[in-house]
Amino acid sequence: MYPDHTPQRAVEVHQPTPILSPVVHSAPVVPVQPGTVPTVASIVLPDGRVVTGYAIEAVRPEPVTAKPAVSRTAVNVALGGVGFLAVCGGLLLLTSFIAALTAFIGQLIILAAVIFGGWIAIQVLSGSGDRGGTTVNIRRATFKRNHFHG
Repeated sequence: MYPDHTPQRAVEVHQPTPILSPVVHSAPVVPVQPGTVPTVASIVLPDGRVVTGYAIEAVRPEPVTAKPAVSRTAVNVALGGVGFLAVCGGLLLLTSFIAALTAFIGQLIILAAVIFGGWIAIQVLSGSGDRGGTTVNIRRATFKRNHFHG
């Protein structure tokens, strides 16, 4: 059954569990003769066999009732409602974006003030250099005989 190079596997067979129908006592079946005897039809198949049976009329589906037309007013009202909701949602998003941008710019201004104020505080409070020293203006310095004199 299997080729030589294919490993064989165990086959599990599952038996269906029968569903027991409840016992129903129905009225006895009385055969009823049809009003007319159906005609018997025989068909010869291409291989020569003959199939005989009753001709059954095709079941015709019930005619589909026409759907009522949708009024243009109802369509316009529905589309207007969808458009109105889209505009409201867009305005809500725009308002949220502007509020977030305003808060971001405010935080940037505060950050710049803190950094600049800290730099000024460091300059004022730093104790570098002599407080009683002489300030030299480099523009008034003179050069004589390749020597710098203050």
